[in-house]
Amino acid sequence: MKLSKKILATAIASVLLVGCSMPGSNLSIDDKHVAKTNVDAQKQLSDRVNVFPLTVNNISEFKAPKISAQVNKKLEKELSNYEYHIGAGDILNITIWDHPELTIPAGSYRSASESGSWVHADGTIFYPYIGKVPVAGKTVSQVRSDIAQRLAAYIEKPQVDVSVAAFRSQKAYITGDVKTPSQQHITNVPLTLLDAINNAGGINADADWRHVTLTRNGKDETLSLYALMQRGDLKQNRLLHNDDIVHVPSNDAQKVFVFGEVNKPQLLKIGRVGMSLTEALSSVGGINELQADATGVFVIRANKNPDAKKDAPVANIYQLNIKDATALVIGTEFNLQSYDIVYVTTAPIARWNRVINQLLPTISSVNQLSETGLNLREW
Repeated sequence: MKLSKKILATAIASVLLVGCSMPGSNLSIDDKHVAKTNVDAQKQLSDRVNVFPLTVNNISEFKAPKISAQVNKKLEKELSNYEYHIGAGDILNITIWDHPELTIPAGSYRSASESGSWVHADGTIFYPYIGKVPVAGKTVSQVRSDIAQRLAAYIEKPQVDVSVAAFRSQKAYITGDVKTPSQQHITNVPLTLLDAINNAGGINADADWRHVTLTRNGKDETLSLYALMQRGDLKQNRLLHNDDIVHVPSNDAQKVFVFGEVNKPQLLKIGRVGMSLTEALSSVGGINELQADATGVFVIRANKNPDAKKDAPVANIYQLNIKDATALVIGTEFNLQSYDIVYVTTAPIARWNRVINQLLPTISSVNQLSETGLNLREW
């Protein structure tokens, strides 16, 4: 009898030890300082998460806006009215017809830029007879009119021609994942965003062409080269100004995480044309048919709005039920965003089987001890 009690006690202790010896790493906070928080001011996490089931009836609400070809009337107007404005550092070529003594000609040893009039830092040039002429901020037609008017006091009906021999005062900067990051001069030929990208040799294979940033006067604007170049949305094009910065980021940040009961959990990069939920599941070999709960395919998307209120939702969760495989068609209409988390839950029976598998060694040990006790008692 005493031996049976010892065996029973050993079995109970073994079962209890199973809960303390689960495999995997662990981090205990029992012996650590835990910072105090204002519990009353904080809501439970579940209260700050929105869950949206994805169905045939509501999938259109979550689809990305359709990109279509569009004209850009604003850009067309800017291009038709475009005139270059002279700045400090530019070199002007000024010709007074029938008065060669006032014109320094370019020759085999002197280029037009070397023989021209340099615009000084104060925005002026010096010209014979009339002295300093303010030119910065003016167009060539305005400078031509000003010089002709002032020379009229010395020359009868002067015929003046003004052109820019060298454009050096204004630049736009093309940075990031392009073939040749560079600075490009603003000239009398309008420079658009698309022109600048082409002049830089185009984008690299790993460029994120959906999130190109145009920085002007300290303000950022996000533009899509994908929409511009692949869909013909000309509204994504811009006329570049002095000191504009165009940055094409790498697609390193365009990634999603696929966890849970899938065949190959891994990190996936979103391709140039985007990635749907169904594509992500396909890329990891689909769900684990023996372990996964097909009703629980979730996409967890953090709230990235920096202006959100303190009690705003921290994340939105989108649930897709693929128990009927035809629901994967809905997944093709749901586009993933960077840093989305795709999580496939475990079926309840699979969770129960895992517990049983952990208990089996202990149960076997108890059975062996029981049989040994019976044999000893019989002996």
